[in-house]
Amino acid sequence: MAGAEIKVRAFIDANVLFAGIAFPRRPYEVLQHAAAGDFRLVLSPLVINQARRSLQKNFPEYIDRFEAFIESVDYELVSDPTLDEVEANKNIIRDFSDVPVALSAISAKAEYIVSEDKDFTTQDATTAALRGHLKIMLSGTFLREVMGWTSEQLESIRHRKWSDITEKESHVQE
Repeated sequence: MAGAEIKVRAFIDANVLFAGIAFPRRPYEVLQHAAAGDFRLVLSPLVINQARRSLQKNFPEYIDRFEAFIESVDYELVSDPTLDEVEANKNIIRDFSDVPVALSAISAKAEYIVSEDKDFTTQDATTAALRGHLKIMLSGTFLREVMGWTSEQLESIRHRKWSDITEKESHVQE
């Protein structure tokens, strides 16, 4: 497409998807940017299902909000890795249960993975191989470094509650 803007592609981990639906803080704002088309959201079936299960277990009152977000947001769905691929790459990240998520992000050729999981975000030998493939960022770091938020903006939402958000500001609320 001539003249089409190439957007940053970011793979979102299940914990960001879950927290962005359940709490109106930094992960929520990452989802808001995705909904606005400010970056290309990349998800895998595993991530969607993990977030859905966590919400059903912990915040069942937000399932409709989650389903509405998944239905309405434009995202790229990448496949989950095979069991053989997971086994062959079991040392790419400390927590074996995170291997399929990491491999999906790598195979998608996403520039970023946004996660609140310390197994992803710790910058040590346990994530060195993964960091060779993509940039790993916390939600707040992604908002600041990629979406251009200021420290003041980030601080202003640190403890925000749903009651602090007006209908005009909310895109994923019912």
